[in-house]
Amino acid sequence: MLHLNVTPNVSRQICKTIPAWLASLAVVLAGLVMTGCDSRHQSALAPAPEVAITTVQPQQLVLSTELPGRTSAYLTAEIRPQVNGIVQKRLFTEGSDVKAGEVLYQIDPSPFHATLDSALAALAKAEANLRVSRLKFERYKGLLAEKAVSQQDYDDREAAQLQAEADVQYCKASIEAARINLDYTRVTAPISGRIGKSNVTDGALVTAHQPLALATIQQLDPVYVDVPQSTSELLRLKRRLENRHLHQDGSSQNAVKAVLEDGAEYPLAGNLQFRDVTVDPTTGSVVLRIIFPNPEGTLLPGMFIRAVVREGINEQAILVPQRAVSRDPKGNPFTLIVDSGEKVQLRMLTVDRAVGDQWFVSSGLAAGERVIVEGIQKVRPGVPVKAVPFVPAQKAGVEPENPAHSAGKPN
Repeated sequence: MLHLNVTPNVSRQICKTIPAWLASLAVVLAGLVMTGCDSRHQSALAPAPEVAITTVQPQQLVLSTELPGRTSAYLTAEIRPQVNGIVQKRLFTEGSDVKAGEVLYQIDPSPFHATLDSALAALAKAEANLRVSRLKFERYKGLLAEKAVSQQDYDDREAAQLQAEADVQYCKASIEAARINLDYTRVTAPISGRIGKSNVTDGALVTAHQPLALATIQQLDPVYVDVPQSTSELLRLKRRLENRHLHQDGSSQNAVKAVLEDGAEYPLAGNLQFRDVTVDPTTGSVVLRIIFPNPEGTLLPGMFIRAVVREGINEQAILVPQRAVSRDPKGNPFTLIVDSGEKVQLRMLTVDRAVGDQWFVSSGLAAGERVIVEGIQKVRPGVPVKAVPFVPAQKAGVEPENPAHSAGKPN
């Protein structure tokens, strides 16, 4: 055992020091206990955070898909000569509208007139020979009955008669061909439409069926719009229809709207003609052909537009404001709701597409659930809250913020 020898003075000093130290420690502990009690008391008395909620209600939603496409002429005809010759005159104004049958070019007809005259003369000669041959054949027929000519002579005369008749038919066909070629010297418009620039001038030599077209005519009212649709979207639409998530209205299902390159909506609705039955292996898409009326000539061939194709109607669509949906670190969308116990709960969502400033939610929410729109940053799952109805800025008479300026601001 260890024995300490303490002097009286040292003993008195220790006795004085210990009570002071213990007193200080007691004061500090008492302060901490009082602080904890006050904190718990204040926490118990703090009001629940207030959040703005909107109640989910199913509604009818017309679903549509916006697809890019290009316009093309309803009819296109490349004008090429069908005979050889010199162009005497161009008879149209470039860029104007022409009618079917209107003369566009005049090719020098002189050689073809001469060919026709020659064919007419050949026909006259053949008909004269036919008359002589017919008379001889009739005489030989009588002489054969009297045994005045041999059977061989009679057969030769009959063959000459048939040859003379064939010569007449050949000359008539030559006349018809000459007249057709003469008509081809007048190059006419095969369709009505707008004609472009001329690739030849007066005095140019042209040949039949040459590769270079003299001009091109395009019918621009109506016009076609060809848009590609991916096979994945096509299959998804088919499944929705089979599962009765969508139904199609036959009276207006084929109606299509168009958005022009400058963002303006085309005033006239188009009509979906057909879906192609072949998938393009390079893009994995099929082509939808839409026809649009174009009385003012607004749509020109090769123009880029966006076609809004109607998919169908969802009678029980659930829409939530986009500001009420967030994403986790993996990019999965979720939202917070207020349950029947006035506590916050997490809901993972499956969103289909944006509809204006809302998300179309295909799964994750049920009718009647209350989704938190404002105040999400102040709460977390399991925390009790005070729910108040969400009032959009427009209804509250407040000017809505510019989304570009309000990005990143707390709700």
